[in-house]
Amino acid sequence: MIPEVGHFALILALAVAVVQSVLPIAGAGTGRVQWMESVRTTATLQVVLIGLAFIALVRSFVVSDFTVLNVVENSHSLKPMLFKVAGSWGSHEGSLLLWTLILAIFGAGVALLGGNIPAGLKARTLSVQAWISVGFLTFMLFTSNPFDRVFPAPMDGQDLNPLLQDVGLAMHPPLLYFGYVGFSIVFSFAVAALLEGRVDPAWARWVRPWTLAAWISLTAGIALGSWWAYYELGWGGWWFWDPVENVSFMPWLLGTALLHSAIVTEKRDAFKSWTILLAILTFSLSLLGTFIVRSGLLTSVHAFAVDPERGLYVLGLLGVTVVGSLTLYAWRAPQLEPGGLFRPVSREAGLLINNLLLATATATVLVGTLYPLFIEAITGEKLTVGPPFFNAVFIPVMLPLVVMMGVGPLLSWKRADLAGVAQRLRLALLAAAIVAGIVWYLQTGGPILAVLSIAIAAWLFVASLREWALRIRLGNVPWHEAARRARQLPRAAHGMTLAHLGVAVLILGFVGSSAWKEEQILFAGPGTTVGIAGFDVVFDGVEPVQGPNYVAQQGQLRVLREGQEIARLRPERRSYPVAGSTTTESAIRSTFAGDLYVTIGEPAIGPESGQWTLRILYEPLVNWIWIGSVMLILGGFLSISDRRLRIGAPRRAARRAAIPHPAE
Repeated sequence: MIPEVGHFALILALAVAVVQSVLPIAGAGTGRVQWMESVRTTATLQVVLIGLAFIALVRSFVVSDFTVLNVVENSHSLKPMLFKVAGSWGSHEGSLLLWTLILAIFGAGVALLGGNIPAGLKARTLSVQAWISVGFLTFMLFTSNPFDRVFPAPMDGQDLNPLLQDVGLAMHPPLLYFGYVGFSIVFSFAVAALLEGRVDPAWARWVRPWTLAAWISLTAGIALGSWWAYYELGWGGWWFWDPVENVSFMPWLLGTALLHSAIVTEKRDAFKSWTILLAILTFSLSLLGTFIVRSGLLTSVHAFAVDPERGLYVLGLLGVTVVGSLTLYAWRAPQLEPGGLFRPVSREAGLLINNLLLATATATVLVGTLYPLFIEAITGEKLTVGPPFFNAVFIPVMLPLVVMMGVGPLLSWKRADLAGVAQRLRLALLAAAIVAGIVWYLQTGGPILAVLSIAIAAWLFVASLREWALRIRLGNVPWHEAARRARQLPRAAHGMTLAHLGVAVLILGFVGSSAWKEEQILFAGPGTTVGIAGFDVVFDGVEPVQGPNYVAQQGQLRVLREGQEIARLRPERRSYPVAGSTTTESAIRSTFAGDLYVTIGEPAIGPESGQWTLRILYEPLVNWIWIGSVMLILGGFLSISDRRLRIGAPRRAARRAAIPHPAE
């Protein structure tokens, strides 16, 4: 009965979405206020109905209702409760329901919190959001119903993919989806602005908080996914330029460009067309990612490689969204009034270069991701475009961007004094040179690109601190005066500084763990000692372990330094009898200097019988990746908490813009 309630709620939600997709925009076109105001009711009703359906699905997983096909295929009665709940979004159908719920949450958020948004813009925005809802609700109801029954019901389920039975990955999809789907509301704002034919600083101010919310969530989702890959997959890496990784990274890159472009639109009434285009393309890349992981093009633990029918539906939705919005953009964008003028040396120019570099980086990732798929579709030949390609084309684009991140915040709007900026950045340049010298001395013979990257990270770190110190006049006024200025500084300024510092820290982790990693792979029997990075790792054998829904062989290792035991590591090789699969669970000794990372593989056969495959890595500085990610996220939260970025613009500005403009 409960699954039928969930199914019926989805059907009602589709009916409500259809009404919301038509009535408000018609009201905005004809000036009928009540039709426009209906979005508040329909958007709220949508989120309630889809939320009800989602609760019904979670309940089916929690009680192990094996009359529901989705539960049978993705759960098991012995599975821990956390992963029973996570199983509700671990399948194609469940993840799609979560996708649609988040879509409705963002729509309801604008309906309930956007009291200062002009009625016409809000009506058009939420109508566009409803068009997207209609597309995904019909997709779910006609091809991917999460409440399909199975008869006769089996006694137990087939279990969730063991690799997905992890706390990190249980939280990863919701965060990622909030990012992906969050950009839908920015897309809706952009299409609504094109329909109205008006983009102004107030529009940019309404868009920025939603962009920032999506960006924060996508950042957290990507970072969590990278952390999960590092400790769960057992290969000791955190990023492989896998197509599924790339499809979440591309919207993040363009979303970052969009954030910066919206600032220029808000502050200087410029970059209007560019901001609109970025909003459209960012969400289009989110849909492209959805298509790639659900079309069967890829085989991955993340991919929902199901059947071509579903892939074709998403492709159709992607085509309508991209072609429709870009056609509208081509028609209306030339009519947008140009904004403020600026000199080639100015903050606007700096942000433009920032945007172009981010767009170029996105294009390189897009080409590297789609090229093998096109070649395979045309010739049937399987190609792999991996880290060597991306390192060769992506890093050369990103390093100048990081240099610009140090310069940009010190530039003035409209016209900047380049000589003065260079003088203020002397300390950053000196720090970069000193750090490069130290790294080169300590890592003689290491990759020159790694040394250069660390130097640029030092440049960005010091330049960001220098810019912040100049803002509060640190060193030029008494301490208490500097502290007062820091308190009065907008939170968005603190957030920007923290985020830029986070990027510098991220680079430190990326480079350290990639350029100076040490690795040993060997057959080991009890008593084997392995020396790596100044540690002695002693293998004492394996012990059997019984888990809730698996059995494991657990390796016993002692870590010694200068003869003293400093840690014990217990990697596992788990077997899941129901799922019929095996996973490798790493054991990690973490410090700020680096991780000692151990996995245990297959037992040896033949002459080496009685020994086990042991893989030991030393990952220098790898934890700075997660620290830098947290700094980015905290920077985003600081910015979104700025009172100037709270939902909506000042009421006075809203009243000025409140007169609805019919679509032409």
